[in-house]
Amino acid sequence: MSEALRETVEVGPADARASVIWLHGLGANGHDFEPIVPELQLPADASVRFVFPHAPQQAVTVNGGMVMPAWYDVYGLTAGTPMDEPGLDRAAGWIEALIAHEASRGVPTSRLVLAGFSQGGALALHTGMRYADGLAGVMGLSTYLPLRDHLAQARASANRQTPIFLAHGHQDPVLSFEMGQTARDALEALGYPVEWHEYPMAHQVCLEEIRVVGQWLTQRLGLAD
Repeated sequence: MSEALRETVEVGPADARASVIWLHGLGANGHDFEPIVPELQLPADASVRFVFPHAPQQAVTVNGGMVMPAWYDVYGLTAGTPMDEPGLDRAAGWIEALIAHEASRGVPTSRLVLAGFSQGGALALHTGMRYADGLAGVMGLSTYLPLRDHLAQARASANRQTPIFLAHGHQDPVLSFEMGQTARDALEALGYPVEWHEYPMAHQVCLEEIRVVGQWLTQRLGLAD
C-alpha cells in the first residue's frame, strides 16, 4: 500500500456514493472505456464514480518483448503456459491501493465494483477473489481466470458469495470463447454466483452487452433505490 497510486482517469462526482474501478486491456490505457459510461444508461441521479487506471509500460513476452501498457507479463495464451504470478500479485497490490483510496473518499468496499476487459478482466478476477473485504461485484469482459488452480487455496472468504459478471464473444480471436467458458466453469465449481453472457462478436464489447452491464451495475450498486 506504500506504493504511489496508479494514475487514473475519473468520470463522476467527487462525492460519489459508489465506485467502479475498471481495468483496461493489454496495450490500451485508462481512456479506453471512458466513452462507455454514458452508454451504460445508469439512472440519471446515480452517484457513481468510474475510476480507470493506467497500467505501466513494460515488456510483454507474448508480443516479442514489445514495451506497452500491461498489468503483468504474458508468456503465452495456450493451456499450460506458465503465468506471471509475481506480476499478477504486484498488479493486485496497485488495485487494492485504489480500492483503499476509494474507501478514504467515502465509498466502502460494499459499494464498489471491480471490473475489467481482457487482461484487465483477468486482473479484476485475480484481485477480487483474493480481496479481504467484501465487494459489491466483480466483472470480467472477454477474459480468462489466471492461476485458477491456485484459487481454491488463495481465495478470501469475504468474497466467496460476491456476484460475478462474465461475458465473452463467440468469435474472439485473441482470448478464445473456450477460455471464457473455462473461467466460468472454474468459478461456478467453487460455488461463486456467476452471471454469464455470450455474444456473436470478436475481442470487443457490443452495445447489447453494454446495456446489460449497465443493468447489472444498477442492481449491484443499488442505484434504482
